[in-house]
Amino acid sequence: MVTFMLNGAQVQADPNWSLLEAAKFYGLYIPTLCYDEGLTPYGVCRLCVMEVGSGDRTKLVASCMHPVIEGLEVRTHSNRVIKTRKMILELLIARCPGSKKLQDMASMLELKEVRFKPLNDDCILCGLCVRMCEEQMMAKAIGYAGRGTDRYITTPFDMTSEECRKCGACMYICPACELRCQGPEAKTTLCSGCLNTEAVCAAKYDDAMCFMVPCLSCVKRPEDVK
Repeated sequence: MVTFMLNGAQVQADPNWSLLEAAKFYGLYIPTLCYDEGLTPYGVCRLCVMEVGSGDRTKLVASCMHPVIEGLEVRTHSNRVIKTRKMILELLIARCPGSKKLQDMASMLELKEVRFKPLNDDCILCGLCVRMCEEQMMAKAIGYAGRGTDRYITTPFDMTSEECRKCGACMYICPACELRCQGPEAKTTLCSGCLNTEAVCAAKYDDAMCFMVPCLSCVKRPEDVK
C-alpha cells in the first residue's frame, strides 16, 4: 500500500490506483467528463484536476492520469482547483450548452453564468465514444480527424463505416447528446436492418444515428406472419 496525504489526512491506497480512484474510494466527489471506469483514462477534459505538492511548489495534474505516490500531498478542493474547474466547465458549456451532464456539473460547482459566446456545438471531444467503440465494442468504427480547432470525430474517410454495428454505444456514453437524443421521435427513422430510410437526426447531427428501428421492408409485422 502507498501512504500519502489527501486533504491533510494521511491515507493509504493501492499502488496501481490513480489519484482519482483513491479520492473516489474515500468518498470524495470529483467531477469528470472524459473518464469512465470501464475505459482507458484519457485525461483530456481536465475537470478532475487536483493540486499536488507542498508549500509554494504545487502544480495541477489530471487526477485520472496521475498515480498515487508515496508521501505525495494532494488537495482535491483547494481554491486554485475549484477556480480551474469552473473555468474549464465554463468553456465546455459555451461550446456545448445543450449538454445535460454539463448543466448538472455547473449546478454542483455553483457555476451561475457563462461569460463566453455559446458555440452550440454537439461534440466536446471527450473521446468517450471513440474509446467505447474500440475497447468495449471491439469495432474501431470511429476516430479523430483533423488538428487543433478543426479536430472532430468521424468514420474512416467520412464514409459509412463497415465496422459499425449500429449498437448505439457511442450515443449511450456521449455526455453531449443526452438532450437531443431524448427528444420526440423523428418523422422518418433510420432502419437498423437495411438503412434504407434517411433519418432526420442523421441529417441534423452528421453521423449521429439516434433513432434506429426496423422498417417493414426487412422486418415483418406480427399480423403479416401467417
